[in-house]
Amino acid sequence: MTSGVNGTSRTTGPPGPVAGVWPGSPDPLGARFRPRGPEGVEGTNFALWAGGAEAVELCLFDEHGGESRHLLTELTHETWHGFVPGVLPGRRYGYRVHGRWDPWTGARWNPAKLLLDPYARAVDGDFTGPGGGGALPAPVYGHVRDWPQQHVADTVRDERDSAPHVPKGVVVADDDDWSDDRRPATPWPDSVIYELHVRGFTMRHPGVPAPLRGTYAGLGHPAAVEHLVRLGVSAVELLPVHQFAHEDHLLRRGLRNYWGYNSIGYFAPHATYASGGTRGEQVGEFKRMVRALHAAGIEVILDVVYNHTAESGELGPTLSLRGIDNRRYYRLQADPRRYADYTGCGNTLHVVQPNVLRLITDSLRYWVTEMGVDGFRFDLAAALARSMHDVDMLSPFLAVIAQDPVLRQVKLIAEPWDVGSGGYQVGAFPPLWTEWNDRYRDAVRDFWRGALPDVRDLGYRLSGSSDLYAWGGRRPYASVNFVTAHDGFTLRDLVSYERKHNEANGEGNRDGTGDNRSWNCGVEGETPDPRVTALRRRQIRNLLTTLLLSTGVPMLVAGDEMGRTQGGNNNAYCQDNETGWVDWSLLEDPGWRALADLCARLLALRRAHPVLRSRSFFSGRPRGADGLRDLAWFTPGGTEMTEADWYAPTTALGMYLSGRDIPQRGPQGAPVTDDSFLAVLHAGPRPLRFTLPGPPWARSYDLLVNTALEEQHVAPRLRREAGSRISVRARSVLLWRVVRYDEEPGPV
Repeated sequence: MTSGVNGTSRTTGPPGPVAGVWPGSPDPLGARFRPRGPEGVEGTNFALWAGGAEAVELCLFDEHGGESRHLLTELTHETWHGFVPGVLPGRRYGYRVHGRWDPWTGARWNPAKLLLDPYARAVDGDFTGPGGGGALPAPVYGHVRDWPQQHVADTVRDERDSAPHVPKGVVVADDDDWSDDRRPATPWPDSVIYELHVRGFTMRHPGVPAPLRGTYAGLGHPAAVEHLVRLGVSAVELLPVHQFAHEDHLLRRGLRNYWGYNSIGYFAPHATYASGGTRGEQVGEFKRMVRALHAAGIEVILDVVYNHTAESGELGPTLSLRGIDNRRYYRLQADPRRYADYTGCGNTLHVVQPNVLRLITDSLRYWVTEMGVDGFRFDLAAALARSMHDVDMLSPFLAVIAQDPVLRQVKLIAEPWDVGSGGYQVGAFPPLWTEWNDRYRDAVRDFWRGALPDVRDLGYRLSGSSDLYAWGGRRPYASVNFVTAHDGFTLRDLVSYERKHNEANGEGNRDGTGDNRSWNCGVEGETPDPRVTALRRRQIRNLLTTLLLSTGVPMLVAGDEMGRTQGGNNNAYCQDNETGWVDWSLLEDPGWRALADLCARLLALRRAHPVLRSRSFFSGRPRGADGLRDLAWFTPGGTEMTEADWYAPTTALGMYLSGRDIPQRGPQGAPVTDDSFLAVLHAGPRPLRFTLPGPPWARSYDLLVNTALEEQHVAPRLRREAGSRISVRARSVLLWRVVRYDEEPGPV
């Protein structure tokens, strides 16, 4: 094909067939090595869905970068396929897809561009310019970027070969049946999620050997696993590990995409996180990491980005899907030259299309069945739930997930929004799904910075957000509670900065949200003032304690338990350096070590007491022989809160959780008796007198946690009689264990 100056094209015919390609099979898609292929010959079957293509070339690369092209002549149900004898694991490959070049109708085929197989299970190499330049090389773009008429630049086809500048897929062997693996299978109510970055978690870990830092092997190393076990988390949620690309604007500034929300290979573990090689070794290394975490009782959840790809909008590079069939992979506008963008990243995958839906679900099943993962957190999940344009909870994507025998059994977490109209869908996802609950984040942040007008919203958030999730059979664990996430301030920065400080990102501090709901405790940034630093540490303890005592599934962010800071950067997506990495030296500071100990202690309490991880919503009605409600709220005067109290300005409240007859999971749902607890939360700037609820709520109370203290292991334990007036330090949380009337008090 040759392109005309007006952006149209004419067909000169595809290249002729090359000997050595057998018909092969259209299923499964991707490159599958067969040790005993047709007629007992070893080789690899290649299959690529390319519905609108006129021809497809398979391109194989030798060790020196030499390319051989093989025309795939078999076409079955829009899948081009062929079996190539003698192609063994480790061989690199790509595709060139022929078709019309007519961007005005959405057609952007360009055989000069080597395309990454969407089903490649390993990727070798990166995008490189001359001398490894600081930007994406021009040949990786399907259009001529320097066309003098900029308004039509994307309509003029670039004929330069991109193969020397782009990564290649790698043939991988299939030889793992996972027979030696034991999945933890932690029930949702018992789950505690720990969000971490594979590279950032171990880059500065002194116990991980230097060659393994920043890799899958480093995360699976005993020194890294030991910290997770000591904390008591049940699952790690890994920031994206699908193969991703770096944006041109970052490379031009000498930066790289660190978080990885720019996927280009949904089956391939990101190659630079592998310590042992990128010719398929990354696959085995990832599996060994999963096994090590499973052996420690820790599940692996992947943060996945199926809403968009690294190809961006019409001015973006041609790396894979755009060159295979632009019109059936991406959502286009009424003007099909343009892309519909519900993600803020230039494009949106057209999930309603069967080939796109298959790509996503095949990828999900692959990571569960062949890579051993236990669940997924879906970035901008509302974009996946759009049918034509509107978010639709009966959309094909959600329907397919609900009936899939593999996927409906794993943990499914939605980020329940996107950037399009009507994209905010917190509380709307159907049963099977849990959701990131940003309303929890906002309410807890506002309470502890003194910005809540009353405590109505806080009461819902602490008790499981029944206003959002008590429908359709959903349970409190539909709410993934969090105060911080990778996107935004760390916990330490939340109490140290009121403004974002993202200058290092090179965008004039325009990136990142300005709505941080943070309080710097009187001074912006780090300070030697001991009073300010003490208050900040107390606020961190308050936020952490509130999170871990709340009903729902708590999510922690790696390093928050030891005071990690990003220097006020609330959008460290391009900071692959000390800003984005966990600083393990913080544990040498007694104060930060005490914070990690408090976190572990609270998680141990949560594990030990079902009432702190309730499987059902509290009713507020009497439960058990003593006639006490399962959940009760108290004013500082020790009286139960009235409706008027919920609307009144206040800085303090008490939350009483009754451990009587807690419904348990099992065939019969038999209730058990647990301890009862009283949590007193006081966000005011001055000390408070609080009356502990009297009879019949308790005989007495034993103090378990006092966030006013940096060191929590205080002996002897403090006991107070029911009805006593106690002093609560400014901005602190007290957790009391209830000693009931039918219980022997025992020694303090």
